[in-house]
Amino acid sequence: MDSPAEHLQRRVLVVEDSRDYAESLRRLLELCGYEVVVTHSGQQGLEGARRLQPHVVVCDIGLPDTDGYAVGSMLRQSGQPQRARLIALTGHGEPEDRRRALAAGFDQHLVKPVDAKVLLLELETETR
Repeated sequence: MDSPAEHLQRRVLVVEDSRDYAESLRRLLELCGYEVVVTHSGQQGLEGARRLQPHVVVCDIGLPDTDGYAVGSMLRQSGQPQRARLIALTGHGEPEDRRRALAAGFDQHLVKPVDAKVLLLELETETR
């Protein structure tokens, strides 16, 4: 694994309604040297992306207001943040769930609970 210094200035937005899961992700990513902002709804995530201009957005699909599919689609349509890598997180791992996430503009679809090594690898993968 890379050293934390190699991740400095790399911004990650986590959009996750489960406060415990969001906090776990935040701690993991900060320990690995990422700058992390957490939001808990789709609308907060869209606003956070506009403000933060993250390199990566890790977004839950099952959000209470605007679902993650809509968030991914709106981020891609708006072009903000530009060229960010979008990673969908969901408890649903059927092929149709993956297809919907990719169609909405996500670069990757990961099933919860996500393996930390897999997530960290995805954070370093280049965007489209």
